[in-house]
Amino acid sequence: MARRTLPAALALTAAAAIGMYPTTAEASPPGTKDVTAVLFEWNYASVARECTSTLGPAGYGYVQVSPPAEHIQGSQWWTSYQPVSYRIAGRLGDRTAFRNMVATCHTAGVKVVVDTVVNHMSAGSGTGTGGSSYTKYDYPGLYSSHDFDDCTAQVSNYTDRWNVQHCELVGLADLDTGEEYVRKAIAGYLNDLLSLGVDGFRIDAAKHIDTADLANIKSRLTNPGAYWKQEVIYGAGEAVQPTEYTNNGDVQEFRYAYDLKRVFGNENLAYLKNYGEGWGYLSSSAAGVFVDNHDTERNGSTLNYKDGATYTLANVFMLAWPYGAPDINSGYEWSDADAGPPGNGAVTACWQNGWKCQHAWPEIKSMVAFRNATRGQAVTNWWDDGNDAIAFGRGGKGYVAVNHESGSLTRTYQTSLPAGTYCNVQNNTTVTVNGSGQLTATLAGNTALAVYAGKSGC
Repeated sequence: MARRTLPAALALTAAAAIGMYPTTAEASPPGTKDVTAVLFEWNYASVARECTSTLGPAGYGYVQVSPPAEHIQGSQWWTSYQPVSYRIAGRLGDRTAFRNMVATCHTAGVKVVVDTVVNHMSAGSGTGTGGSSYTKYDYPGLYSSHDFDDCTAQVSNYTDRWNVQHCELVGLADLDTGEEYVRKAIAGYLNDLLSLGVDGFRIDAAKHIDTADLANIKSRLTNPGAYWKQEVIYGAGEAVQPTEYTNNGDVQEFRYAYDLKRVFGNENLAYLKNYGEGWGYLSSSAAGVFVDNHDTERNGSTLNYKDGATYTLANVFMLAWPYGAPDINSGYEWSDADAGPPGNGAVTACWQNGWKCQHAWPEIKSMVAFRNATRGQAVTNWWDDGNDAIAFGRGGKGYVAVNHESGSLTRTYQTSLPAGTYCNVQNNTTVTVNGSGQLTATLAGNTALAVYAGKSGC
């Protein structure tokens, strides 16, 4: 039986890449700027403006945008995660808007990561956001029933690898990524995005795709060294584990976010002294970390914007601490966990119309430059009060103190910084480091201090 051919646009990009490159694992984002602003459900015109006005100047290395593929209709945010074709025709903008966004962000010095849905298609039938007709197992011109896994029941047993990777995640049509045609089609989609200038991909639901299938797809890319970040949620005793995926690229370390909620909420910040690999997490060079993401902020497993100062301090700590490559989740207010973005993703200004813009909160945004300035420096001069006040240096490049106690704290900290005047970027006041490397400061409850070399005036 003759194999069907790929859609023309996908065939060209897929054919160009097959067999040309080896699979290359990419560790934490390359270069000196490893912080990603995840502008969840922002439309592409708004992302472009934000790259120019805020992300570039603040030192963000990457922006992650929501899935650009044509998807099912509906106002809910999760409609973006039910693709019906690989055309750029979702609610967030068309192909031209997407291309312009990538070019504008690059001009601002910001690379672009695309949230990419390749494990599955939709759960029903209808007409997509770009006008394509579809049914659950038939996407004309792209996939037919032959291209989906034989298990049409929902994933139900996470101790069974086959069930996790061949059955349907919440009823979504599960692509057979072990099939040659499907691999070519997915690689064609990713190569099309690369042709528009995209720098990397966040692979949604990667846990539900065999790691060898993803390696095969990645090997077909015109740039197989593109940044690659995989969603693989850790579960104790489960058949599929995050470590299986590190040869492909970074893996999102969900335990990091879960434990931050517990430590900041109910335990002692003093416990964070060896946070990261010392807690049994993935290697720092392969870990993508976050305080929250679009799923966890809604399901209650992590902190979120509703936690106020605790949430802010957790983000400050993450950006100051040298483990993994951090994502800053930036979304919108919600009371209905299913609600889609205000104004269909159009952001006219931060902190209006429900847009939270966590990436631009002064306490968080200022730490991006701190992270860039202290890159490669080990933790030094750790101090804690045995409870919820901690402080630590980043070699001779920076120093941070976090007071998560209810009352104020005044003390003299030992740093490794050269003597001089520095700007505490958390509140734009100056502090002085004496010839012995000491600084004295008073921190109100639930505030922080952060100083770094090269930032003397406020």
